[in-house]
Amino acid sequence: MRALLIAALAALAPTAHAATPADVAKLAWMAGSWAETSKSGAVTRETWLPPLDGAMAGAGQTTKPGKPAAFEFATITAEPAGVTFTAHVAGQPATPFVLKPGAEGEAIFENLAHDFPQRVIYRRCGEDLCAAIEGEQAGKPLRIQWRYQRIAP
Repeated sequence: MRALLIAALAALAPTAHAATPADVAKLAWMAGSWAETSKSGAVTRETWLPPLDGAMAGAGQTTKPGKPAAFEFATITAEPAGVTFTAHVAGQPATPFVLKPGAEGEAIFENLAHDFPQRVIYRRCGEDLCAAIEGEQAGKPLRIQWRYQRIAP
């Protein structure tokens, strides 16, 4: 199923090119352990392993006071459609997002066929890692963002 989704994304993006391990290596600036505590007391942590042989692996955990923790896993891989971020969220099929061309220190992954989000965004904000998901939900634009600070391993 994942291969079909990636093939479909490649067909929709005629400017896409097959990614190489070196393309994934350009995202090494994302590597590390990061955390944000919101005003409501929610703690979101995200860890990315450094690129190795054209792949990165990430894990996220969000805890909200009085609620069970939520977990998410992601991969970034070199695929025929381009550098692909694939989200693995509990209870949902794996969802691929393909990297769009952009500035150094910023990564915008997009899948316009997905319900929400349609974009997953990472960029360096000085020493911090900024992240966001965005798109349309119920016909209205929605953006959720985080500003992570590096935490000790």
